[in-house]
Amino acid sequence: MAAEPHTTSSTRRHLLLIVKIGVSVGLLWLLFSRIDARRLWASARQASVPWMLVALVVYVVNVLAGTWRWQLLLTAQGIHVRSRLLLRSLLVALFFNNFLPSNIGGDVIRIRDTARPAGSKTLAAAVVLMDRVLGLMGLVLVAAFSATITGASHRAGMQMWPVWLWAGFLAAAAASAPALLAPVGFGRLLQPLTVFHPQWVGERIDTLISVLARFRDRPGTLASCFGGAVFVQMSMVVFFFFVAYALHLNLTFWDLAVIVPLSFIVQMLPVSVNGFGVREATYAFYFKSIGQPIESALLMSLVGTALMMLFSISGAAVWFSREHHRTNPVPT
Repeated sequence: MAAEPHTTSSTRRHLLLIVKIGVSVGLLWLLFSRIDARRLWASARQASVPWMLVALVVYVVNVLAGTWRWQLLLTAQGIHVRSRLLLRSLLVALFFNNFLPSNIGGDVIRIRDTARPAGSKTLAAAVVLMDRVLGLMGLVLVAAFSATITGASHRAGMQMWPVWLWAGFLAAAAASAPALLAPVGFGRLLQPLTVFHPQWVGERIDTLISVLARFRDRPGTLASCFGGAVFVQMSMVVFFFFVAYALHLNLTFWDLAVIVPLSFIVQMLPVSVNGFGVREATYAFYFKSIGQPIESALLMSLVGTALMMLFSISGAAVWFSREHHRTNPVPT
């Protein structure tokens, strides 16, 4: 007897989660097996609390800038939502991203919270997707520029880093340009997808074309949002710079401006639980290339992540305090 589709899907999800847990635990075990854990803990206990608080203030600025960017994209689509409500939604999204085994959960919250004022889940999702794309491009640009500044090409094993990063940024820009410059043509490329459900898919493609056309007609807004994306990524570098200072680590700002964006890019790969393990391995690899010990890499990654998780608990308070029951269905 064939297995039910729901059962098969659930089994796959559980198996994928087990694999992710295995990757995270395995990489962390490998890294910790190469250091003195007691010395790592002693170093963490010597951290400067005032500078940690300064880092948290910078992180708050980062979240506020992300809220502003999201509101700007929504306004460009004629969707008007108060910044206070968007901030609350973003806090909940951060909590879900940090405490659920997938960072997609946070996007689901953001889409759900803006679907009603947008009048369409598809429109709300398209705005969040645009926010994600701009954020990713901002990440790569900051990493590419910083790798060039630090002279990464003169370090062993890093000769091609600036080239790869600039190539990645230009490739992303080239891939995104046709969708913005010629939304109708981009929609035609998606038409084969209508074979699965002509009416439903066709309506979503039409909505996406309209979204892209509105963004195309507002280049100033997109430029401001991309500038906001770069600011958000640079503020994360500043956050980790203060974390490093609090931990008494000997790191330059521009070295952090390479590894911090790269670590966020690596975390997007669906191979671990919330980036644990692969993030620390990325830090360890980069720190070794600049002559820093693995202990410093783990300390930086784990303490910085712990601070962000601590802040995101505020999203749990928002989640449990606000009204979840909606009487009217949201059009898709």
